[in-house]
Amino acid sequence: MGVPLHQALKVGAYVLKQHLVGNKRYPLVLMLEPLFRCNLACAGCGKIDYPAEILNQRLSVAECLEAVDECGAPVVVIAGGEPLLHKELDQVVQGIIARKKFVIVCTNALLLEKKLDQFKPNKYFTWSVHLDGDREDHDRSVCQTGVYDRAVAAIARVKALGFRCVINTTLFSNADPERVARFFDDVMDMGIDGISLSPGYAYERAPDQQHFLNRRRTKELFRDIFSRAKPGRKKWSFNQSGLFLDFLAGNRTYACTPWGNPCRTYFGWQRPCYLLGEGYAKTFKELMETTEWDKYGTGNYEKCADCMVHCGYEATAVAESVSKPWELLKFARTGLRTSGPMSPDIPLDNQRPAEYVFSRHVADAMARLRHQPPVETADAAD
Repeated sequence: MGVPLHQALKVGAYVLKQHLVGNKRYPLVLMLEPLFRCNLACAGCGKIDYPAEILNQRLSVAECLEAVDECGAPVVVIAGGEPLLHKELDQVVQGIIARKKFVIVCTNALLLEKKLDQFKPNKYFTWSVHLDGDREDHDRSVCQTGVYDRAVAAIARVKALGFRCVINTTLFSNADPERVARFFDDVMDMGIDGISLSPGYAYERAPDQQHFLNRRRTKELFRDIFSRAKPGRKKWSFNQSGLFLDFLAGNRTYACTPWGNPCRTYFGWQRPCYLLGEGYAKTFKELMETTEWDKYGTGNYEKCADCMVHCGYEATAVAESVSKPWELLKFARTGLRTSGPMSPDIPLDNQRPAEYVFSRHVADAMARLRHQPPVETADAAD
């Protein structure tokens, strides 16, 4: 089981409580981005193309923990950028653990062994190492050779010290199902605790646009991969809801729940989700109460047409597992189907056209920075 039992029970109880009190929209995972700067420049990433003045900014420990308290989600994923470039990340993690929240730090692992002495194993703490395939595939994805080997060495060290460690894997249209299946076998042999999967999202600012998946291709790819699990080999363990994996394989029709994974960045609370930055709220309350949620999601907005990413649909799957437990029981009995007809997709006939507003937010932020005194920044030299 990829998700620890104590985490599954605590998160399940949280979701059940939301349903019982009639909350239609509630956060499941806080996506916390304390900085945008990274020590890699991956071709499929749209997170690092900010001016240097913005890349040098970071959220303080107090701002990070204020976001955790304000949001109230039971799980916090710290992403970026590269979180380990934040000099006070250990304090942020300690503060989240003290609040009995589950914290997952996403990292490319280049600094992981260097920084490990700042952290201690804890049942509320997980490392999530970015690996997009075997050595060749991953190094091509991150546009730098040798990164795969350094990540694998860091995983071995992390596990030897008793930390929980998963990998996060993003797949694009050039993924070869047989190689991905062998890669899953390999990482399970490394002793990781689970795999987090997602199809690549078409960031409008990513350097490589040609390898993003459409929804049909996503479903075909994941069916092809899942069908290659070999009897007799160590079972693949996924750090995700089984119903979400079933959705990736085209067996379920889900609507996006962007409020399930709200995102807090240097700019504020990002509208509408972790992937789309089309406005920012000053507070979580403002985000939830003033965002026009019905304007977004597949079928509603052109930018969302091909999205099947975990931060939009995992919360939908988790909510269904609580509101319709028979669906979870049925899935546990029958398993993940990799052949036969697919579930009907959401029609795109009435989606509104894309708006391009990112540059305005960057310009506003730059104007503010020009009128502020210098602040201590993330250590880019690391």
